[in-house]
Amino acid sequence: MPLIRLAYASDATFEAQPLEQGVEPHVARILMASRRNNGKVNIVGGLYYGDNRFFQYLEGDESAVRETYERIQQDSRHHNVRTLIEEPLKDRTFTNWSMKYVPASGDVKAFLERNQLSEFNPQAFDSSQCEEMIGLIRRSSQDQKLVNHGETTRMASQPPQTLSSGLKVGLVVAAVGLVVALAVAATLL
Repeated sequence: MPLIRLAYASDATFEAQPLEQGVEPHVARILMASRRNNGKVNIVGGLYYGDNRFFQYLEGDESAVRETYERIQQDSRHHNVRTLIEEPLKDRTFTNWSMKYVPASGDVKAFLERNQLSEFNPQAFDSSQCEEMIGLIRRSSQDQKLVNHGETTRMASQPPQTLSSGLKVGLVVAAVGLVVALAVAATLL
């Protein structure tokens, strides 16, 4: 089956609520549904929400992407939906992401500054800005500066890991040794 890629922009119809675990609650519900639905039809991509606007990138089987996009266009949480990119795709460029969420970050702020944009308004992006935004979303999984909320039950970013796996194993071994030493000491008393 032929693959396509599609990027769109839309305005949110809801008023942004205070963040719950780092994600606007309406956006969290969209992400949960997207991950559930996209995983079933093998669609991958990423979503950015900022300044009450969405930028979303999808890739996958043409019919599945088109059906998903039609559903988005009918979703009452979106209006002024505008297709930014829609074209055939030879090979997938995203893997293992039913829907990646990219929160406001230094990378997005730098993107806005580089492009001399005072606010996030993807409906006004030119093609190079769309490609740059897609690249930013794609790279976010590699440099870990942005967040993938791959678990539908978890919406907060995980803190960076500060302990190596070797150090963790060492700590576990030390803890077990301490417990054994305490048990031996208790029998000697």
